[in-house]
Amino acid sequence: MSDDGRGRARGVHQATTLESPLAATWRPRVPEKAVLVGIGRGIDESDLDELAALADSAGATTVARVVQTRQEPNPATFIGKGKLEDVHRAVHGTGAEAVILDDELSPGQLRNLEERLKVKVIDRTALILDIFALHARSREGKAQVELAQLNYLLPRLRGWGEAMSRLGAGIGTRGPGETKLEVDRQHIRRRISKLRKDLKDLARTRDVKRSGRERSGVPQIAIAGYTNAGKSTLMNALTRSDVLVANQLFATLDPTVRRIELPSGRAATISDTVGFVSKLPHELVEAFRSTLEEVTRATLILHVADASSPDLPSQIDAVRTVLHEIGASRIREVVALNKVDLLSEHERARALSRLDGAAAAVSALTGEGLDELMEVVEAALPRFPVEVTLLVPYGREEVTAMLYRDAEVVSELARDDGTIVQARVGERTLAAIQDFRIDTSPDDVERAADLV
Repeated sequence: MSDDGRGRARGVHQATTLESPLAATWRPRVPEKAVLVGIGRGIDESDLDELAALADSAGATTVARVVQTRQEPNPATFIGKGKLEDVHRAVHGTGAEAVILDDELSPGQLRNLEERLKVKVIDRTALILDIFALHARSREGKAQVELAQLNYLLPRLRGWGEAMSRLGAGIGTRGPGETKLEVDRQHIRRRISKLRKDLKDLARTRDVKRSGRERSGVPQIAIAGYTNAGKSTLMNALTRSDVLVANQLFATLDPTVRRIELPSGRAATISDTVGFVSKLPHELVEAFRSTLEEVTRATLILHVADASSPDLPSQIDAVRTVLHEIGASRIREVVALNKVDLLSEHERARALSRLDGAAAAVSALTGEGLDELMEVVEAALPRFPVEVTLLVPYGREEVTAMLYRDAEVVSELARDDGTIVQARVGERTLAAIQDFRIDTSPDDVERAADLV
């Protein structure tokens, strides 16, 4: 839902014009100059690097940064009066056309800043929502982004200028502008209801596909990680596919599912999901909940982290915070420490030593460490619950192929009457191979193999 240059917002009926000249969401058609603003304890300008990257992804050029050390935001203007003057000077001294703040602002704070600065004011949430709108491709992705944008926009509708003034006070004295504002609200609420219904229908289709994968007993691996950590590059390297790769934040939004083969020959599915970021807007988490369920229903989470990032620990924490929020914190995790080709041996060792749990150092770009990563992933996957011994007659090689694909083959031994296969299987596979089960114990198979 982007500003089209005339105060309209896509996703709102054409007859509905949102009168604010400073739209709640913003997308520059050409690079626009922007001043970045942040507050925090002990903050410095380098703490706005991620916001600068977000602004760049949206199409803006950073011309100045203003930071303020303070415990809590100013309830009226977010930043203090003195820093507000600094921002005003920075805006008009550089010719900036927008001010971008590194937090979510209240409607009142946005209005007060816009009135004081006389330029567009965009908070972190609106900026991220707009980047998502740029990159959504599928029908579901576009609907999820629009829903998030409308939920963000609804409480921020406000009147501007004389058209929105009241004729008086009390019932029966509402001006035409306020009537118009209520029409906007009603239309947005109807649109939100429609989008939620559409997303439920799309989620049912996704559930059918996901349930089919779950019934097969094939383990499901979900790739998660901080945005721009190299998830799509790793996905391509592991599956030899062509998922979009770009050196941008949130370059890919729509989940992609591919089949891979683990070192033992066991099959698994692997899915790429939307990237996470610190202070991920709540509207996005809610709107993308059906997509993020790919993570919550996974057997294993492959957490991709950028080893070259100076903020590695905080990025890992940010991802785990979102995983906890969507109910995926209890799923087993393997960390793929990506981009180690940019580090020295000492830096690699230090980065790995700071991680807890299963991890591997890799470079998705060069292929370094991918075999080791797959071994770590397979070791972390839960084993199939039932151990069986089968006699597969010659000519029924499809049974052995199925075991390698959908189960865990422990050993094979050729005999005159067929092949004895020891395997660990799931309930569904067990039902399919019952006719081939024999009573030979695993010890007997081992002794026979030793004699051979």
